[in-house]
Amino acid sequence: MNIEKRKAGRKIKYYLAHSYREGLKVHKFRKYLGTDLSEEKLKERIIIAEKLILEEIHKYKIIQDPLKIELSKEEINSIKMIESNIPLKISHLSEGDWKKFSKLFSYNTNAIEGSKLNQSEVFNILEHDKWPDKSKEDIAEAYGVDEAIRFIRKTKEHISIKLIKDIHKIVFKNSKHFAGQFRKKGEEVVVMVQSGIVVHEGAPQARINYLLTELIKWYEKNKVKYPAFILAAVVHNQFENIHPFADGNGRVGRILLNNILIKHNLPPLNINLKNRIEYYQSLQEYEKNHNIKPTIDLYIKEYKQLEKDLKGK
Repeated sequence: MNIEKRKAGRKIKYYLAHSYREGLKVHKFRKYLGTDLSEEKLKERIIIAEKLILEEIHKYKIIQDPLKIELSKEEINSIKMIESNIPLKISHLSEGDWKKFSKLFSYNTNAIEGSKLNQSEVFNILEHDKWPDKSKEDIAEAYGVDEAIRFIRKTKEHISIKLIKDIHKIVFKNSKHFAGQFRKKGEEVVVMVQSGIVVHEGAPQARINYLLTELIKWYEKNKVKYPAFILAAVVHNQFENIHPFADGNGRVGRILLNNILIKHNLPPLNINLKNRIEYYQSLQEYEKNHNIKPTIDLYIKEYKQLEKDLKGK
């Protein structure tokens, strides 16, 4: 890092600058320190600016290698064995099973994000077109998620930027004015819990297209090498890290997760509202420690529950 000085009339402005290379491209980070600073004040502000620049660089490194460390053959074979023992088979799902799944998924995936519709109300909306006296946005998004499930059953695409935007547009076309559009310049994402603690920051807006393109390249490179569980977990978790939309990332990410599973002949997956904390913890474990095991453990747990849900009345 180096100090830059710029004259502004009779005054001198100070900046702390640092260049970060990514392949052939160089990114320059610069923080304004102040004007006509004393040596002591300059040292104080350099310490603060260094921390801010390092935090910004960390955001830029959010997706260098999704798995960080390649899995061994033993680990891959172990996950393949787990997949082969899933209690549900996609080929055994009837049209009635798919409809029931879509209603369960629509209720849970929207409820995770704050929808006030209960399960019975979602079922009545999707099965009987019967609307409760509740938020029209919540109702529109119940329909939207249901339509998105039908869409991923038909599409042949595994993952692309167009597919991601199409899913968002389908889900939110009647509830959000930015449906199908990534965050615009100046729109940054910070997720905080009620206590005010930051639990997640989305990638810088200027990086969205680049990071998604890198994720898509990673998937194409590894879609034969890794089992579907790993592919789906990495795509979903990385997508949530990037957070390309101003809102709706969780729902699009979980639909994208199901698209990857379906394309690899595995049944769809429902993240249950009651497992929301465990789900968030698995995302945190992946983001902070690049550990996908909690995510895969949750998938196994959800498949067992889904089998019971589909068999029940």
